Amino acid sequence: MSTAKLRETIHEYLYEARSDSHEVQQKALQTLASITRVSPQNRSLLAQSYGAIPALLALSKSISPIIQTLSLSVLFNLSLNPNLKQSLADMETINHLNSIILSPTSPPESTKLASSLICSLAMLDKNKAKFSVAGTIPLLIHAISDPCNAAAHHLLSTLAELVQFHGNCTLAVRAGAIPVLIHVVESSDGEDLSGTSLAVLGLLSKFDEGLNALKKTEQIVSSMVEVLKGRCMLSKEGAAEILVRLFDENEGCLADALNLPEFLTVLADISVRGSAKAREMTAQLLKKTMDANLVSYSDGSHMLLQW
Repeated sequence: MSTAKLRETIHEYLYEARSDSHEVQQKALQTLASITRVSPQNRSLLAQSYGAIPALLALSKSISPIIQTLSLSVLFNLSLNPNLKQSLADMETINHLNSIILSPTSPPESTKLASSLICSLAMLDKNKAKFSVAGTIPLLIHAISDPCNAAAHHLLSTLAELVQFHGNCTLAVRAGAIPVLIHVVESSDGEDLSGTSLAVLGLLSKFDEGLNALKKTEQIVSSMVEVLKGRCMLSKEGAAEILVRLFDENEGCLADALNLPEFLTVLADISVRGSAKAREMTAQLLKKTMDANLVSYSDGSHMLLQW
């Protein structure tokens, strides 16, 4: 199909998507979602159609869950084109996505898509600050704190993308991200949620605000060691990385770890059976414990490693 014919076809489906007939709307949006899912060219042609993005945004506010979901699907597909991310991330769109995440009556699928769309738009670094201005960070943390939120994984992934910007990290820490994420790690039955939460904590620990908040967290070392004893390798990688940063900044954290009888055994096990990243982090932890042992021995103290 020629580009001209394709543009005409997309324009027709867009026209039908604005029909008064719910059935016609649904069919048109299903087609638009399908043809933009894998084709960058189709996404560009749709975005270039007059009034396309405002129309899709208006449809995403529909009281019909299926129309809302399909409209968000098309908008998400459009956001996959790097050249469309900046234009899609206007404040009206961001505020609408925030409202979907914040509303307890939003369909779970709409919440997932709204969160995924934010994550996609935030992959353009220029957009990250827009979400801090729009208040997206605190509402994400509030939503994640709900143990019954079916979109928790999508929300966590979105937060992970946003906190790579220093300003968003500061906002996240001030909004109580550290205790919320640690609670998810300690209480989650899903290894996926725990691993993603630890990945976010690892990102927060790269900045002083996040690391200081972690250091002040009660029983943070024992919590991370408990994670190291678990089965999820992604979680182990995250916990080990956090411990490396804590040990670098606070000798007391290292002492707390050495007071845990299982600590060295757990490290030894991961150093043999862990992933490449987990083994790398564990090697750093073991080196720090050995260095601490040598210092303790030269000082005449009794913090000796028990293998």
